[in-house]
Amino acid sequence: MRILLDTHVLIWALSDPGEISEDARRLIVDPEVPVLVSAATAWEIAVKQSLGKVVLPRPAEIWLPRAVASAGFEWLAITHEDALRTRALPWHHRDPFDRLLVAQAMRGLTIATRDEMIARYGVPVMPA
Repeated sequence: MRILLDTHVLIWALSDPGEISEDARRLIVDPEVPVLVSAATAWEIAVKQSLGKVVLPRPAEIWLPRAVASAGFEWLAITHEDALRTRALPWHHRDPFDRLLVAQAMRGLTIATRDEMIARYGVPVMPA
């Protein structure tokens, strides 16, 4: 299993792990389980911080790369195939960041999330 963290789960994993379910937390910290952070999540955090919707200890461009590296997570680039795959997705979700995560999960990834709408896309979900 390779886990793709939804944005809220990433923020909790980095700043408040107690918010994550015990089962999900156990997998996220397991060194044998690859944990991925999408470039779309970095974009979402940057946008939300600039709008004042996310409070971080430092600017996102400084804090996030360091925090992701310290946690041992891996970055997942957005490919043009991921972006184009969003066209055919049903409109369960209007959030472009979540739609892109779903498209990336279609590469065989499991999304760690509390967003119940994600499962409607038929991708593997790990409740967080």
